[in-house]
Amino acid sequence: MAEASGDQLANLHLDEVTGEKISKSELKKRQKQRTLEEKKKEKAAAAPSKPKPEKTASAEEEESQLTPNQYFEIRSGKIQKLRQSKAPNPYPHKFKVTTDLRDFLPRYESLKTGEHLKDVEIRVGGRIYTKRASGTKLVFYDIRAEGVKIQVMCQAQEATGGVPFEQQHEHLRRGDIIGIVGYPGRTAPRNRPDGELSIFAREIILLTPCLHQIPSEHYGFKDQEQRYRQRYLDLIMNDISRNVFLTRSKMITYIRRYFDERDFVEVETPMMNAIAGGATAKPFVTHHNDLDMNLFMRVAPELYLKMLIVGGLERVYELGRLFRNEGIDLTHNPEFTTCEFYMAYADVYDIMDITEDLVSGLVKHVTGSYQTTFHTQTGEEYNVNWEKPWKRIDMMGALEKACGEKFPPGEELHTTETNEFLKRILKKMKVDCTPPQTNARMLDKLVGEFIEETCVNPTFITGHPQMMSPLAKYHRDRPGLCERFEAFVCKKEIVNAYTELNDPFDQRLRFEEQARQKDQGDDEAQMIDENFCTSLEYGLPPTGGWGMGIDRLVMFLTDNYSIKEVLTFPFMKEEQHSGKDKKTAAEVVGIKPEVEEGIRESNPDASRSLLINHELYSAQVEHVRRP
Repeated sequence: MAEASGDQLANLHLDEVTGEKISKSELKKRQKQRTLEEKKKEKAAAAPSKPKPEKTASAEEEESQLTPNQYFEIRSGKIQKLRQSKAPNPYPHKFKVTTDLRDFLPRYESLKTGEHLKDVEIRVGGRIYTKRASGTKLVFYDIRAEGVKIQVMCQAQEATGGVPFEQQHEHLRRGDIIGIVGYPGRTAPRNRPDGELSIFAREIILLTPCLHQIPSEHYGFKDQEQRYRQRYLDLIMNDISRNVFLTRSKMITYIRRYFDERDFVEVETPMMNAIAGGATAKPFVTHHNDLDMNLFMRVAPELYLKMLIVGGLERVYELGRLFRNEGIDLTHNPEFTTCEFYMAYADVYDIMDITEDLVSGLVKHVTGSYQTTFHTQTGEEYNVNWEKPWKRIDMMGALEKACGEKFPPGEELHTTETNEFLKRILKKMKVDCTPPQTNARMLDKLVGEFIEETCVNPTFITGHPQMMSPLAKYHRDRPGLCERFEAFVCKKEIVNAYTELNDPFDQRLRFEEQARQKDQGDDEAQMIDENFCTSLEYGLPPTGGWGMGIDRLVMFLTDNYSIKEVLTFPFMKEEQHSGKDKKTAAEVVGIKPEVEEGIRESNPDASRSLLINHELYSAQVEHVRRP
């Protein structure tokens, strides 16, 4: 046995590469394989090396590296070529839309993965937000329209129409508005079980190109000042802004319907007036060239609306713009929207009931609840209950409690002695009141410090002094006070209302007191409106009047602490570098303005006059622009 093992070992050969002992045949086999591999390596080394194919970047990827100005100039040039060639026309006149994307999603949501409805034609228009290509035969778009986002899948084998597939898509970029003709279906991806509801496009048509780069969806459009200045771009990029204005529209529609259903007549009154009356506010002044007279932009429609009541329109309301030449802050804009209504044979107590009913119903309609949440600039959170009835606070009683002193009786609140008393109270309570320190201004300051600050839930403040309310009727039970209320929410006023003063004798005295305050330096005091005083002499029936700020209410219901968020185009200071050096698309591609056809040939004088007027206008604009 030992001899047999020795013979076997003697017949084994050493593999010098691996160090193994193997049979002679196995060794020859390995050596032959190694020789072949060496020859392959030598041949490969002798052959010229082939360059690795480089992945070419798409046009969109290359353009993403450009600066905004570079992109704008290149894109404008490309679109100009399309304008000239009309292949395709980048600004067609019409595209027939048959499907609303808001209806598309719920209607076809039930489609199963991989299911297509090729017999159903879908025609929609929308703006491109993302574009993704997979080779040259497959392109995906995410488009939006009416606040809805949908995927569009474009495959070369599905393309129809007279334009080849690649030419349909090569000119399209993010921000472009396109028309899609296709059918509904759900994709069948390999990497996940559920597909995405999509439009499978047969044809894509460029309807309007976007010449500028739009912000990426990752970074968005967040710069607050630029959002206000470029509201169109804000609406393109931010659904939250869009929803604010939809909510605003819904609120205004509800208010109109509320008054229409109660037999009120909606009216329109003048925006420009010879007298700035109807409210205690500083007006804007404008000029009528033909009449060579100054006019005031209206600060309130109140006097006109009450004159309509005199004329027999017993229930009137107006929704519109007011203009007040005052400070700009988080809750004030120089022009703003209000609703005012006047109701014959009603008083301040009837108006309180209407206010509770209107506003609480409005909140329920818009938000689905009586409970809302509001956040201030400093991060305070107010949980507001709008359900009626609302809390009521007597102004003078609350001030006496806050200051710890008895205030003069109502009939003495307008006197010089009261003026000295109020100055002492301001000093005691460490409250500043800027000049002029009239009785009305000092009382208003105290109310702002010690009463308004407690009003988070809707609250009525009542019992105002007459000298603070020149258009309100005197209180039937409390001399020196008037029948007026202000409604506050989240420490801000939203409603002002009163039993209207209909006594022409008393009204003239009130106006004269306002004139006295104006002489003391109060620019916001009202002027005497003789036409209104005359109308009262014809007889104003007992009337309740009311005004509500729309913008501020929208702020509360959309949880925005800045009024600029709820105005489509808020007033903004002029930019220091407002783009005077920026070129327009027409300038980039060298388009020059043309003289209106026929003017120069048929009427040289008219052409010359047109040019002179243009030069004068340009000079005026330049003069206005200068600091």
